[in-house]
Amino acid sequence: MQKSMKIAIVDDEQDMRQSISQWLALSGYDTETFSSAEEALKKLGPDYPGIVISDIKMPGMDGMQFLKKLMGSDSALPVIMITGHGDVPMAVEAMRIGAFDFLEKPFNPDRMNELAKKAANARRLTMDNRALRRELSDGGQIMNKLIGTSPVMERLKEDILDLGQADGHVLIDGETGTGKTLVAHALHAVGARAGKKFVLVSCAAIDEDQLSKRLFGPMLPEDTQLPAIEEARGGTLVLEDVEALSESLQAKLLSAINEQGTPAETRIVAICNMQEQDKTCEDALRPDLYYRLAALRITVPPLRQRGEDILTLFTKLSEQFSEEYGCEAPQVTAQEAAQLLQAPWPGNVRQLINVAERAVLQSRRGSGSIASLLMSDNDEMQPVMTTEGKPLKEYVEAFERMLIDNTMRRHKGSIASVMEELCLPRRTLNEKMAKYGLQRSDYL
Repeated sequence: MQKSMKIAIVDDEQDMRQSISQWLALSGYDTETFSSAEEALKKLGPDYPGIVISDIKMPGMDGMQFLKKLMGSDSALPVIMITGHGDVPMAVEAMRIGAFDFLEKPFNPDRMNELAKKAANARRLTMDNRALRRELSDGGQIMNKLIGTSPVMERLKEDILDLGQADGHVLIDGETGTGKTLVAHALHAVGARAGKKFVLVSCAAIDEDQLSKRLFGPMLPEDTQLPAIEEARGGTLVLEDVEALSESLQAKLLSAINEQGTPAETRIVAICNMQEQDKTCEDALRPDLYYRLAALRITVPPLRQRGEDILTLFTKLSEQFSEEYGCEAPQVTAQEAAQLLQAPWPGNVRQLINVAERAVLQSRRGSGSIASLLMSDNDEMQPVMTTEGKPLKEYVEAFERMLIDNTMRRHKGSIASVMEELCLPRRTLNEKMAKYGLQRSDYL
């Protein structure tokens, strides 16, 4: 991990630059040195993939001026300042401006390495979060993550596109593991707020006092993070497990919503994860809050209602895991395809991800079967289920479509190779591809 993290060392003394660089290089960092702040600024942009260690006292632009320039360009860039003996007031001022920390000469190399590690970890987290935000602000890209062409998924995508353009608050419900948080991201990404703040708070993850402070404040002088309702101003605030809010917090949330007026300055997307069959989100929330949050509503369909999407998802997940583990994806038999389609999937997509990963690991060892994984996950399943629930013809067609799709992917759209592997004449292959809506251009 450290080898990909750069460290820019800025010091006008060559010996100091070289000694710091050599020590950090031994610890696995990719170092680069600069003899002046002016030289360094030509290289250090707002998304510099690393951290900075700089002397405070330098000719020309000194360390303090340099720090202000860096903070103006990227306030999250960790900068460690090196100070002379007795320059503690200057170091304190540097921390106030935004320095990550400081080292006082003569410093212990181990202490420098410890600070560099902390700063590098902080920078890595910042860069990962920025990459995620860029990905999640791309409406087209995130909609592509909602895989499937079943009627319920097509309806879900239409709902997201419609409600994304609206300004009202949204309630998302559905069984556990169906992808409700992904839907919340998509709602934000396809709407007018896509470039604004997206803040997610889990209402079940922290106790009531901490949650109240995280959502509404007050903000103390030592706090560095705004209350979520303020942090998300102009954007979207997602409340996961909204049913976990206490009566008093529900009252505070309702007041905050009412104070915003219409249209809402901060859009609230509430995610409900009620598990009990006989209890709903409406039962858990006070009526006035429920009807404000449920002005617009999306119910994410369970996996068992998504038909052939199950095979599409399993294939895609298997390919991803096989690439990760460096092995071939498992071959699915017709019977296993039928079992995948008919499994109850109480854990929904999250459970399917686990089964796909375990199937790849089994395949790598050369043992086990998808059927055995489904049996262990779903005790109520019978070993053979090809004719339960749906006509056998539907399972055969689903398997046939998956087989042609997988083979086309593997051969990158080469019709001749697919014909040879599946022992199909060209006319038959063309007819089946047309029947299942498969186009060669999608595989090139």
